[in-house]
Amino acid sequence: MTNEELQTWVEQLSLEHFEWPFRHCAVFNARLRTTGGRYFLRSHHIEINPHQLEAFGIEEVERIIKHELCHYHLHIHGMGYRHRDAEFKYWLKRVGGSRYCQAPPSIEQQKRKELYRYKLLCTSCQTQYLRKRKMNPDKYRCGKCSGKLTLEQLDLPQESW
Repeated sequence: MTNEELQTWVEQLSLEHFEWPFRHCAVFNARLRTTGGRYFLRSHHIEINPHQLEAFGIEEVERIIKHELCHYHLHIHGMGYRHRDAEFKYWLKRVGGSRYCQAPPSIEQQKRKELYRYKLLCTSCQTQYLRKRKMNPDKYRCGKCSGKLTLEQLDLPQESW
């Protein structure tokens, strides 16, 4: 599906379900990883994750578009456009938009592949905290005893990096 086809599809869904026109741009953004789409408050543009289309099909992407159109129309008309607002929840249910989207399988596989590279060790109670990213232990304390933490790098096989 091209960006032009997506634009036409979003405009049709807007008129069909909201009875208001969509007058801004809707495009695919392949850099989106953990979200199905997003709405920009300043430009009023909508971006859709193409990985959702590949992984879950047209029906799921349609629900994501409806979700983003809820943000769009409610914001444009000065109503509650945030996820927690009652108007947003009402419109989302009314048009059949999705509240949450699933992460594409490739993202889930990447998360599982990440291994722990560091260990924080409490000098008082010897509690261990595993971490994937390096951090400054001087800024934190142990959650159990408020003791000082030290950072150790774990020995991992070279191919896992």
